[in-house]
Amino acid sequence: MINHKKLEKNSILMVICILIVVSIGGLVELAPLFYLESTIEKVKGMRPYTPLELAGRNVYIREGCYNCHSQMIRPLRDEVERYGHYSLAAESMYDHPFQWGSKRTGPDLARVGGKYSDEWHYTHLIDPRSLVPESIMPGYPFLAKAEIAETDMGKHLIANRYVGVPYTDAMITNAEADLYAQLDPDSDGVEAMQERYPGAKARNFDGNPGAPTEMDALIAYLQVMGTMVDFSVYKADENLR
Repeated sequence: MINHKKLEKNSILMVICILIVVSIGGLVELAPLFYLESTIEKVKGMRPYTPLELAGRNVYIREGCYNCHSQMIRPLRDEVERYGHYSLAAESMYDHPFQWGSKRTGPDLARVGGKYSDEWHYTHLIDPRSLVPESIMPGYPFLAKAEIAETDMGKHLIANRYVGVPYTDAMITNAEADLYAQLDPDSDGVEAMQERYPGAKARNFDGNPGAPTEMDALIAYLQVMGTMVDFSVYKADENLR
């Protein structure tokens, strides 16, 4: 008690003791991180985006979709009941930058993949109010005519590899071929593309023939959101608790 009174009355001694305690706490928290390769637990099913999905993600970022749509479901009951299983850190491990967002003018999109058809997304992106009358989202009809610079896809994969996404040399070399293969389920390159990107779906996403468009890419990206991880496994585990 006497020592405690001395500490409270001596401001300099108090500051020194605070610094010591904070330093010890900081070392305990931070030091182990220098010895860990990653703080994110790997989850089965997660893979890098295909060239087409990555092109769609680039369009999503360019058009500022993250300003109105988040991609993070918090572990709260009302969030989970409305949007689905709460977000896992591993789901954003290949996102540079991540798209968690900070506000929701529109709904969260973390689990939008497979929720609607390709045709629904196409119509919604062309004229949102034709499907959702109260929507204030602008239309993006120009995406249906804007062709993808497919020859640049290898460079996009290389840029992502620099920041840690495990794109292999084979993925980079075949970036353009994989982009075309994903848009044509009857092409000879589909099997090779799906071997490099397990679970990737191949089809004409905008429903229109011709060169790959930004509409194809954006719909492909929207349709893959939240579909890589098998959440039935997590639900089964949670039910056992």
